[in-house]
Amino acid sequence: MTATGHTTVDPAEIERFSRIAAEWWDPTGKFAPLHRLNPLRIGYIRDRAAAHWQRDPLSGSPLKDLSLLDIGCGGGLLSEPMARLGARVTGVDAASKNVNVAALHAEGQALAIDYRQGTAEALAEAGAQFDIVLALEIVEHVADVDLFLKSCGRMVKPGGLMFLSTLNRTAKAWALAIAGAEYVLGWLPRGTHDWKKFLKPSEVVNGLRGGGIEAQEIVGVVYSPLSRAWSVNKSDLDVNYMLYGSKSGRN
Repeated sequence: MTATGHTTVDPAEIERFSRIAAEWWDPTGKFAPLHRLNPLRIGYIRDRAAAHWQRDPLSGSPLKDLSLLDIGCGGGLLSEPMARLGARVTGVDAASKNVNVAALHAEGQALAIDYRQGTAEALAEAGAQFDIVLALEIVEHVADVDLFLKSCGRMVKPGGLMFLSTLNRTAKAWALAIAGAEYVLGWLPRGTHDWKKFLKPSEVVNGLRGGGIEAQEIVGVVYSPLSRAWSVNKSDLDVNYMLYGSKSGRN
């Protein structure tokens, strides 16, 4: 978790995702794994946030009137469901092509989402704060992990929540997420992930603490080849994992 400068932007990562930005909303394209994973991610965020604010998760709008930042929003695969759950959503991505794709798709869905090109550190320096901050499948692509995690934490309002998901730096993760998903099964374009940038849960927890976030739960996200479905498993953090944390105080 060594600092590499005063920016979280990795130009090579931005260029890689910009090349395939037009495919964000193709459920059979290069982002197909995220489409399959999305229902699990949405349900996890909805349920934990509803419990935190003592709301009914099945009410239709459990996130009503809550401000939400989706940092590294890509084409908006999470931003749009969060808006439908009632949140006031801001989606930010360092790649302008991603932002343009996301904004165009949201307009077609008649969803009011504030999409912007930018970085976590710039938003944090500007004093932006939100009830909920999402950083899903993004931290393993940034140039400066410490700066990114601290910046995200700073943007969570007192009493608010942060959600993060990433890949564990284990031999099993290399075998399944890189060798398997990229080279054998072809689920992801080759070169999508760099195993050296995967993060141990302890590294993420310590990094978030620097921004005032205390982890509340860490769960594994496990894929079953037989059912072709994703599920939460609290005892298996070996490959994919997801966590949420809170900031003390009141909104």
